Amino acid sequence: MVHYQPVDRTFGALADPTRRVVLERLGRGSATISELAEPSGMTLTGMKKHVRVLEEAQLVVTVKVGRTRLCHLGPRRLDDVREWVDIYRQMVNEQLDRFGELLDRTKGEPH
Repeated sequence: MVHYQPVDRTFGALADPTRRVVLERLGRGSATISELAEPSGMTLTGMKKHVRVLEEAQLVVTVKVGRTRLCHLGPRRLDDVREWVDIYRQMVNEQLDRFGELLDRTKGEPH
């Protein structure tokens, strides 16, 4: 059974291109908020907001080290999203199968 609240949070977090770039960057290793903000020229406040959304979706974990916050990919796997995609894929495939059967039955009939 898909739990929609975590799925909604995850899709919401992934909907923003800046947050997807952050995840790609963290896939190469941990980074501070400043390091994440620098390439885009974003303010630290703006990047903190993006990181907070990723944390709430459990895609990123931050650890305070001295006066800086170090970010890394969270341990949460995308199982809820994968389960939702699998269910959706199954529904689409079943509809396509039914459509194919309908086309087969109507072959050769006048339009």
